[in-house]
Amino acid sequence: MTVIDVHAHVFPRLGRADGRVLADGGEPWLRVHGDGTGMMMSGDREYRPVEEGLWDPARRLADMDAAGVDVQAVSSTPLMFGYAAEPSRAADWCDLVNDRILAFCADAPDRLLPLCQVPLQDPALACEVATRAAAAGHRGVHIGNHVGDRNLDDPGIVDFLAHCARIGLPVLAHPWDMLGAGRMRGHMLPWLSGMPAETQLSILGLMLSGAFERIPASLRLCFCHGGGSLAFTLGRADNAWHRRDIVRADSPRPPSEYTDRFFVDSAVFDPRALRLLVEVMSADRVMLGTDYPFPLGEKEPGATIRACPGLDDAGRAKLLGGNADAFFAPAAVPAAEAAVDTAVDAATAGSAS
Repeated sequence: MTVIDVHAHVFPRLGRADGRVLADGGEPWLRVHGDGTGMMMSGDREYRPVEEGLWDPARRLADMDAAGVDVQAVSSTPLMFGYAAEPSRAADWCDLVNDRILAFCADAPDRLLPLCQVPLQDPALACEVATRAAAAGHRGVHIGNHVGDRNLDDPGIVDFLAHCARIGLPVLAHPWDMLGAGRMRGHMLPWLSGMPAETQLSILGLMLSGAFERIPASLRLCFCHGGGSLAFTLGRADNAWHRRDIVRADSPRPPSEYTDRFFVDSAVFDPRALRLLVEVMSADRVMLGTDYPFPLGEKEPGATIRACPGLDDAGRAKLLGGNADAFFAPAAVPAAEAAVDTAVDAATAGSAS
């Protein structure tokens, strides 16, 4: 059985001079101490202490071997998104980050799957960067779950997701820049409470806005952190859809009928929670995710899956690697969809000029 971790982060060795590609103050960048530790930096501000698995592929592969992980999908650390920057500058930054991620994964191309990032604040430009990255060898794209006050159901971001579907590029959506930060002071509450709320908000937004009706069904989309609070509250959303016309105004189907349009990772850390998640999503829609190498991640990759009650051997095999193998498999883009995408890109280029 191949064990594939779909949720693992990287911060390539980018110094402060590299950070100035994105911002004059040089942010973000990585300060490496030479003793196996480092610090993620935002200009002069220390953001988070980190260890060498975040930037050293040899250490990462050794950790994977020790944990029994065969393959990782490698995505940037959300601090690196750069969504607040001017779009063309952010595009240059994304190209730099994407090249470094490719170089990082080149040490073990059969075990490290590179995911690119894009300047999502400009969806048309994000499409260009994603297409370029896919041609260079990236196996998917990693995005934040919102850009400022624009959620994933924003028309421009929906266009970007449709573009990813047309070019066969899987999408990994990660919560970040959590809402309600002013009320979540201390105790890592933005991570403990904000992240699940952000993820649920993103998924419900796509469901209730009708966005899933406009995005090709071929899109391979995965939400990190187990889909946040969604599995526990989906019944509440369905009840509201059936009882209130303002809830169902833009969605022809109740929320629970869209669970076949996306995947979630297994990072819920409790076998009982995972059992509910599998019951809601099905064993075909959940994939191993550890949040490596951060301290809130799963320290024994797959332990929650292996301990999940009611999950048989076939189901465990799907969650541990089978679903991810299919999710990241190179996709043949239908000729009709490729033709549509060419036309869309041409129209976008014409309007830009």
